[in-house]
Amino acid sequence: MASRRMETKPVITCLKTLLVVYSFVFWITGAILLAVGLWGKFMLGAYISIIADSSTNAPYVLIGTGTCIIVFGLFGCFATCRGSPWMLKLYAMFLSLIFLAELVAGISGFVFRHEIKGTFQRTFSEAVKNYNSQDERSLAVDNVQRSLKCCGVLNYTSWLSSVWFPNNGIPPSCCASISDCISSDLRNVTIAPSKVHQQGCYELVTDFIETNMGIIAGVTFGIAVSQSFGMLLACCLSRLITANQYEMV
Repeated sequence: MASRRMETKPVITCLKTLLVVYSFVFWITGAILLAVGLWGKFMLGAYISIIADSSTNAPYVLIGTGTCIIVFGLFGCFATCRGSPWMLKLYAMFLSLIFLAELVAGISGFVFRHEIKGTFQRTFSEAVKNYNSQDERSLAVDNVQRSLKCCGVLNYTSWLSSVWFPNNGIPPSCCASISDCISSDLRNVTIAPSKVHQQGCYELVTDFIETNMGIIAGVTFGIAVSQSFGMLLACCLSRLITANQYEMV
């Protein structure tokens, strides 16, 4: 019996070391998810607000998940150092929940990439048609046009059928050069085309979103796969510690 305990202790020590290292890496992945969530909120917020039929919580989900992973990554290190079987089981349970959540999120991200073009064309066209320069979607349209240097859905002619155009012309966010773009020119159908960006936003935005959603989905899916290794380590260590404690009784 004593010989078996002596053989088990090095294995427990090895598993503890691996799990501490894993928990630290897990903590880092939480920080990455948190950073991706914040980046998605501040960098992709304008694009998402146009594409989504209603306000999306995706960035907040990533922020919340990243924060939880950071907290439980620290908990995992503590549970491993303490060698507490019930803490390790709780840690493994949390990893399994995170694994399922991130797997679903990753798959959803890839599916969303393929559905995005049709949705964007419809919602962006509606945003342009009902543009008023003040509501959330109108501000998002301005943000997209300025940042991507584009105008309208397929081109500047999209604005000719908007409720904004008859009294105000094409929005200044379409201007190729703000210093050479006055309101009277933007109301003139003959002059305006030479003052604004010629490329429409549809193709630019869909390419931008597909690329960046792919990055987010890939990172999320990769982190999810790594959870299986942590679950295996935590479960094995918990069973070994429990068995070792039982043998010592």
